[in-house]
Amino acid sequence: MDPECSQLLPALCAVLADPRQPMADDTCLEKLLDWFKTITEAGSSLLLLQENPCLVELLCHMLKPQDLSSRVLSFSLRLTGVFAAQEDCFQYLQQGELLPRLFGEAGPLGGAAWTAPTVRSGWIQGLRSLARHPSALHFLADCGAVDTIFSLQGDSSLFVASAAGQLLVHILGLSMQGPADGPPSLQAGDWPACAKKIVGHIEESLRSTATPQITQALNVLTTTFGHCHDPWTRVLWVRLSPLVAGLLEKDPVPAAHSLVDLLLSVARPQALRAQAFAVLLQPLACVLKATAQAPGASGVLDGTVGDFATVDTLLPSKAACVGLLCRTLAHLELLLPLPQRPCPWPQAPLLGAAVTLLQLCQGSASPTSDTGHHLCALLLGCVRVQRAALDFLGTLSQGTGPPELVTEVFAVLLEYLRSPDSSPTVLKKAFQATFRWLLSSPKTPGCWDLDPQALLFLRELLPVLQKRLCSPCWEVRDSGLEFLTQMTGRWGGQAGFRHALLASEVPKLTEQLLRDPESYVRASAVAATGQLSSQGLCISPASPEHPGGQQKSPLSELLHILSTDSEGFPRRAAMHVFTQWLRDSHADVVGDTEEFVAGVLQVASQDLDWEVRAQGLELALVFLEQTLGQPGSPCPYAVTPPVVAPACPLAQALQPLCRVRLFEFAFRALFDCDRPVAQKSCDLLLFLRAKMASSSSPQEARSSPDVASVEAALQRWQAGDQAQPLGDLEPEVVLAVLKSMDLEGLRGALAESSDHVEKSPQSLLQDMLATVGILGENEADCY
Repeated sequence: MDPECSQLLPALCAVLADPRQPMADDTCLEKLLDWFKTITEAGSSLLLLQENPCLVELLCHMLKPQDLSSRVLSFSLRLTGVFAAQEDCFQYLQQGELLPRLFGEAGPLGGAAWTAPTVRSGWIQGLRSLARHPSALHFLADCGAVDTIFSLQGDSSLFVASAAGQLLVHILGLSMQGPADGPPSLQAGDWPACAKKIVGHIEESLRSTATPQITQALNVLTTTFGHCHDPWTRVLWVRLSPLVAGLLEKDPVPAAHSLVDLLLSVARPQALRAQAFAVLLQPLACVLKATAQAPGASGVLDGTVGDFATVDTLLPSKAACVGLLCRTLAHLELLLPLPQRPCPWPQAPLLGAAVTLLQLCQGSASPTSDTGHHLCALLLGCVRVQRAALDFLGTLSQGTGPPELVTEVFAVLLEYLRSPDSSPTVLKKAFQATFRWLLSSPKTPGCWDLDPQALLFLRELLPVLQKRLCSPCWEVRDSGLEFLTQMTGRWGGQAGFRHALLASEVPKLTEQLLRDPESYVRASAVAATGQLSSQGLCISPASPEHPGGQQKSPLSELLHILSTDSEGFPRRAAMHVFTQWLRDSHADVVGDTEEFVAGVLQVASQDLDWEVRAQGLELALVFLEQTLGQPGSPCPYAVTPPVVAPACPLAQALQPLCRVRLFEFAFRALFDCDRPVAQKSCDLLLFLRAKMASSSSPQEARSSPDVASVEAALQRWQAGDQAQPLGDLEPEVVLAVLKSMDLEGLRGALAESSDHVEKSPQSLLQDMLATVGILGENEADCY
């Protein structure tokens, strides 16, 4: 700690210990704690306390009966843990009985302050910090802290409860590391005290009839097995697996989803994973059974439907039914890509269940039992289940299914896209699922076109898309445009798709939506227009829809948006499209690339949106790479394969860049008030300078043109006066200016936080003291 901070620290500790003083906010206390963590990580905590006794006095003051601020008490508990993380400092604090008085039963546990969640959280975090060494384990076993942690697992504050579970996992891991000569014994009597206590509590909880206790134990085990793979975890699993297996025998299975989480995190017991998967599938099996159209059809999820006990869990209320189904679908969606998923995977039954759920929510299912009718009444119009089922249905597109079931999938998706009752969020997910299923449709070898069934579906889909693009709800129009952009990017070059799209009104509607009153829709229309134009699917200016050729070209339309749109989103989208067009050599660009680049950069340089200016630099980089014949990374230090230098001298190769005023744009951006723009410009110029070093001729290297006027202008720009343009720059001048600039230093300055000076520890201490008037007014550094 530097002397200036040491001088300020006693006054600050006195302020923190005085309940009459106005308290610093939580942000200042967090910064103060971070500072102490940095100091202790770099040096001795014991030495820090010995050199600054005011810190120990502050901690001791927390033990006095008084009306302490809960925030200061929480801070002090956490600070104590930071110091005690080093074993010699732990023993120093232990000698004065400070630790048991702060973390034992004689501390805050018995006081009124314990009612504040922030104090309970600080107590847990303090223990989490100090639990780093054997001395801490003995302390935890002796002071009764572990029993308190057990009780905090059921705390009313979810943050406290979660932190308590995490702390138990940490203590268990620390104590079960065991001696260096091997894993702990299977005999419980040989286990460390803390481990025995925690494992015993877990065993007791797993035998409990109370679902919350079972859930807490399962969550601790899930975190343990998910984060640690040391040999002792196998010993622990051998001991606990019979109890876990016993939960699967109960009817109904308690804490089913927590149990599934645990068994999926333990990749070793294949038999138990299969049982857990059967538990997870029970709700969907019940749905299928309740809507089965033929005897025996409910048994498609083998072994998941026994005496139908889960229906009692599904049907008591809409909230219970919806919650269970949504959790089930979310679990299955996460499980699908994992290597430890059950094999064989019941793809067809799960597809059927997802389709049936969507039909129940839509009211199009035909239940054949009282249970089915009850389910239909509970789920009709339920947006939560619709969203979850559509997400899961989209994930299932990674697999295959019987043709008749795939037909049902497309039918239910079309039903949702057509339905006037589908909410905007449901429609968005229906579009997403539709695209994923179109992507997975069977392909003819060597052909990437849509298969006949998908083309038939597309012909039914496009009129629906037309209708959605005319929706009064802007979110629906936006989702439709995003779907169109995806489809065009994937199949825009395929004959079947092109024919179907051009026979529809979709391209015309997309062009009209460029003038939509909602900026998000205009931005999506710009992206869609960019894709359509790249594939030659836009309406021609001389088409029958626009006799006389009065309609603007896509390029003119998007340039108009870039120049005049009042919102940033459409202008950003236009810049992304222009950059992609340049990269892909779009037909409207290659006709006169220099005119295109010059026009776009001129407009972008005057835009008030920093993202537009930053994207202008991306376009400039693409043009630079194309001009110099070296596409690649903008990083000047990236490892790239050697390339052949341009045949012409570098100065001559830079002529096109000068004609489009690329360097004026880049130099202006270098001093941009928005740091991301300046950083991107700096990277571009460093890339160019690296190219200069590898491509300059000896004559160019020796040339020394007069750059005084340009450097003077750049100095004015850096000072904030950018009114005067640079004018026409010659390549030799550009090369000389780049050589003279300290771009590396500028990049380093840009990488620093803008408030790195004000964030110093001394400034923090001064500000905290200034809030209570300890410092004079002029000494405060209030940033």
